[in-house]
Amino acid sequence: MVDWDIRKLQILRTLGERGTVTATAEALRMTPSAVSQQLTNLARQLGVPLLEAQGRRVRLTDAARLVLRHAEAVFEQLERADAELAAYVQGDVGEVRVGAFSTAVPALVVPAVKALRTAHPGVTVRVREAEASEAYELLAAGDVDLALSLAAQAPTAADPRFTRVPLLADPLDVALPRDHALAAVDGLRLADLAGEPWIFGGSGPWSDITRGACEAAGFSPVQGHSAAGWTAILAMVEAGMGVALVPRMAAVGRERGVVMRELTADRPLRHVVAAVRKGAGEGAAVGRVLEALREAAAGQLSK
Repeated sequence: MVDWDIRKLQILRTLGERGTVTATAEALRMTPSAVSQQLTNLARQLGVPLLEAQGRRVRLTDAARLVLRHAEAVFEQLERADAELAAYVQGDVGEVRVGAFSTAVPALVVPAVKALRTAHPGVTVRVREAEASEAYELLAAGDVDLALSLAAQAPTAADPRFTRVPLLADPLDVALPRDHALAAVDGLRLADLAGEPWIFGGSGPWSDITRGACEAAGFSPVQGHSAAGWTAILAMVEAGMGVALVPRMAAVGRERGVVMRELTADRPLRHVVAAVRKGAGEGAAVGRVLEALREAAAGQLSK
C-alpha cells in the first residue's frame, strides 16, 4: 500500500492551480527546488508520472488528476475534522477571518459583527477588504476562513474546493443628474439611457457588471468617464457629466444634485455569495458568522 503524504498532495494540487513550479513555491512559501523534490518523491512513491512539460509550464498527467480527484475528498474530510475539533474544544468560541469586497463590508459584515457581539460574544471576526475575485484566492490560500464575493467573479459552484452560500440579489439603481430629462419619467428602463455617457471603472468587476447590464438591455454603454469610487462617480453625475449604475447595497450618500431611480422591467441585479472551504462550514464559529451574514442580507432585502 502507498504511504500517502498529505503535504505532497497539497503541493500537487497547488501546482495544478498555479501552473508553474515557481508560482507554486511562492504560494506555499517554499523554494522551487523543494517543490520539485517533493513532487519527484511523490511520483516515485506512487509509481506513476505526475507532470509533463507544456512549453515553459507543466501540466498534470491523467494519473495526477486521478490522484487529486480522490485527494479532494481527503482534504474535505480533514477540513471537516478541523472544524468539528474546534467546535468540540472551543464550543461557541473562535476567530473567523473574513475577506470581503468593499461595499459588502458596511452593508453585510459590519451588521453581522454587531449582531454576533450580542448573541455570540465569544466569536471574533477579523475583516480583510479585498477585491471580489481576490477573496477566493485568499480563501484557497488559507489566508481567510470565509469569502464574500460576487457570483460573477467567483469560481463555479462545481469547484471542489469551496461551498458557496447565496446571500443576496442586490438591485442596481441608476444615478441621474437632478435636472436630467428622464429624472422623473415613469417606468424608466435601462434601454432609455442607451445614448447617455456612462461613468464606471476602466476594468474589474464593476466595469463588467455595468457593461453586462447594459448589453442585456440591448446596447453597449459609451464610457464617458472612468472612476471607481462612489464619491467621484456621483460628483460627476451631479455635474451632468454622465449617468451611472449604483448598487443598492452600497448605500452611498445621495448628493443633492443626484436622483437615484429604481429601474423597472429590465432591473439589473448583482448576486452576492459567501464561500468557505469544503467541510469548514461545519465549524461552530464559521457557522455563526454565516448565520449572521444571512440575517444581515435579509435586512438589506427588507429595506
